[in-house]
Amino acid sequence: MAHHAHSCLELCLGLRLSRRQWMHVLASGAAGAVLAAKQAHAGALERVFPPPPPLVSPIQGAIDFHVHSAPDVFGRSLDDDDTAELAMRKQMGGLVLKNHVFETASRAYLLRKRFPGLQVFGGIVLNGSVGGVNPQAVQWMRRMQGQYGKVVWLPTIDADHHVKFFQDAPEGLKVVEGGRPVPAVMEIMKICADHDLVLHTGHSSAAEVLALANAAQQVGLRKFVVTHALFSVVDMNIDQLKQAAQLGAIFELAFLGTLMGPTAHLPFMTHWKRVSAEDNAAAVKAVGAQHFIMGTDLGQTGNPSHPDGYQMFVQQLEKAGIAKDDIDLMARITPGKLLGSA
Repeated sequence: MAHHAHSCLELCLGLRLSRRQWMHVLASGAAGAVLAAKQAHAGALERVFPPPPPLVSPIQGAIDFHVHSAPDVFGRSLDDDDTAELAMRKQMGGLVLKNHVFETASRAYLLRKRFPGLQVFGGIVLNGSVGGVNPQAVQWMRRMQGQYGKVVWLPTIDADHHVKFFQDAPEGLKVVEGGRPVPAVMEIMKICADHDLVLHTGHSSAAEVLALANAAQQVGLRKFVVTHALFSVVDMNIDQLKQAAQLGAIFELAFLGTLMGPTAHLPFMTHWKRVSAEDNAAAVKAVGAQHFIMGTDLGQTGNPSHPDGYQMFVQQLEKAGIAKDDIDLMARITPGKLLGSA
């Protein structure tokens, strides 16, 4: 017995324990002292570090369908080159540049020259700066050298629904009247159908999205995407998502929504509702991953970089129960087909 106690004391003295841990060891008595000492020692040495760099980037080959970068009229933390360089480091497959006031097809052409191997695409947002809902602006954009202008967004910050929702102005650019798309939108839909372009709904309301989806199906437009469908300015519910999906719509999930809400760290984001990873996952589970693509909608000064945000989004969705195969579908396969890069 004396020998056992002596061995226990030797073990305890050989460990670097805190006063609290020593008290626990002494209180346990001789019989449990060895076990208590070992447990205390294990706790004392437990150290937590970030994991080592992965051998393969978790977002390898992924396409960010919603990238804001400088130059811009709004504060952006990264310019085009910075964004592309970070995307290359994370082995991403592609970027879609979006700007609320000017076309980005020409910028996509220049980025591809500087970063061969990264598929960069551009497009045009049909706000007031390009003449509004303007078929000519779409035609000129798609002809831009390189023909990397693949996406047309209906009005965003100048949309009638947007300015009324946020009470920015009495009215804005209309895309639907009397339950049907206005003639200029119908013309733009036909241009997109004829030239294999992607039509995004911009900041249209849920009701407007359904009217647009019906019309898109009628004119044979196969590439119809609802811009950040769960954000407050669009705010589609599950039944509306299912209705639009039956008409061939694809829905964009955007990471920025997870950062928004009343307690958001940037003032402009407090005016939007928070769309959590669980909210996004619930929509995917209810409607089917084949109807979704992923983007970050990042670039704002003070927010994470696009690749970091994208990686966080993937990890959050997986934690919320979305399978890796479904992530692959939303991040790589479906966006690749929309852009003609797969």
